[in-house]
Amino acid sequence: MTSTLIRGRLLSFLRAPHALTDGDSYRYDRDGGLLVGEDGRISAVGDYQTVKVGAPDDVVEIDHRPHLILPGFIDTHVHFPQMQVIASYAANLLEWLNTYTFPEECRFVDSDHATRIATRFYDEFLRHGTTTAVAYCSVHKTSADAFFAEALKRNMCMVGGKVMMDRNAPQGLLDTPEMGYDETRQVIHDWHGKGRNHVAITPRFAITSTPQQMEAAQALAEEFPDLFIQTHLSENREEIDYTCALYPEAKDYTDIYARYGLLGRKTLLGHAIHLSEREMDVLSQAGSIAVHCPTSNLFLGSGLFPMKALTGREKPVRVSVATDIGGGSSYSMLKTMDEAYKIQQLLGQRLNPLESFYLMTRGNAEALSMEADIGTLDVGSTADLVVLDAGATPAMALRMETVATLPEELFLLQTMGDDRAVVETYVAGRAMKATL
Repeated sequence: MTSTLIRGRLLSFLRAPHALTDGDSYRYDRDGGLLVGEDGRISAVGDYQTVKVGAPDDVVEIDHRPHLILPGFIDTHVHFPQMQVIASYAANLLEWLNTYTFPEECRFVDSDHATRIATRFYDEFLRHGTTTAVAYCSVHKTSADAFFAEALKRNMCMVGGKVMMDRNAPQGLLDTPEMGYDETRQVIHDWHGKGRNHVAITPRFAITSTPQQMEAAQALAEEFPDLFIQTHLSENREEIDYTCALYPEAKDYTDIYARYGLLGRKTLLGHAIHLSEREMDVLSQAGSIAVHCPTSNLFLGSGLFPMKALTGREKPVRVSVATDIGGGSSYSMLKTMDEAYKIQQLLGQRLNPLESFYLMTRGNAEALSMEADIGTLDVGSTADLVVLDAGATPAMALRMETVATLPEELFLLQTMGDDRAVVETYVAGRAMKATL
């Protein structure tokens, strides 16, 4: 692979924007150049002519004008085995899990099936401009092996974990505290740090783990303190009541995870919609991340995530955003933020397009403590990129005729965009085509 000079309009965030007029929060080059070295990292960025002068004589040039080039999207909560569960009709979370999700996940004991779905999983995410995701595999080690093997093949930065669950699920989806510990440890040995793979300790949620398995998760967290931890928290009122009945000694749902030492800066808590002030204080102190999954929350009728209330309080809670495939109804981070915007509108709050695109890129990278490697167009970052066309459909092109500012273009992309707006996706400087 030789050096590559990618030309187009470049947008990358420097920090969280405070307002729609906060031009200091991002860098925007109208005619930008991005020089990617043979190692797949960004070696220069800025005005195209300036970057061109410093490029090697044999550099390969790719011209994406007039399109917009951003860091690849990052999705902080997905379920790899649920691709064939998306768009399943159910009344609520627990019915949806028991009727559709658990039976589907039982199929991932079959390595051929897991490998097939892994291929489709990466194809679909790349088609939508997502270059990094944080995924739950199934309870079977075969699913984690398939997930990480495909990530390694494509050189993608991915986080994933073998789910731990030893109760309240079909027999084909249960492990034991010992199996959960041993197999997670083996997944860590086999895959963590191989290529760009990161393993997460993954007790599904307190309903499906006994106290003994929570202790096993705690032991893993103590043994591997640098690993991510992912689980679910306070998605649905019925779920909260059931969980607290299973752990009557706990003050609340959040206290269950706190008692087992599972809260920290690398803990990702899916949904976290219905939290008390006490719980918010605990998450703030621990630095844990509340992961907003807007399309899933609306699809399952779980509730409206109070993003601004969490981030704007005196003791703020860290927040990231995610599709939550397959409770979520779209693979697109653009559609995800479109629904996030609507939720905040219903709560009487505003989510401006600068905030949305920050969250999908640098914001989610910061939630993963990976902003030095992904989520920006900074020199030294890996060149995971998405190229967007805000006139991708006739309706979008018509609206673009009246767009006058960058924030207006971003809002159009967020509101009307989907995979059709993705011109190209790059992983470590290489254009990635679907295998189909």
